[in-house]
Amino acid sequence: MQNVPQNLHRIQGVNHLNKVLDYAPLVEDEGRATVHLSPEDWHVVMDTLFHMKTPKEELPDAISEFELTNDGRTIQLTTSDMVIDVEQI
Repeated sequence: MQNVPQNLHRIQGVNHLNKVLDYAPLVEDEGRATVHLSPEDWHVVMDTLFHMKTPKEELPDAISEFELTNDGRTIQLTTSDMVIDVEQI
């Protein structure tokens, strides 16, 4: 699988992921957190994780796994501390 060259869209997606990781501990409850993004920001993260062949080494180190859940409406991130559901406002 060939990687798509890094671009502004992907850089912004990683920035959003870092913000999600920074915010999630503030709303974490029993190892789970839900973070809401605007539809535009959510789609940038979605593209970065699932459509742009972003290399794992470009993603934040804290993310060990990610997947789509809730019929494609939730991006679920797994870290060593918690599971984070990223949803649209």
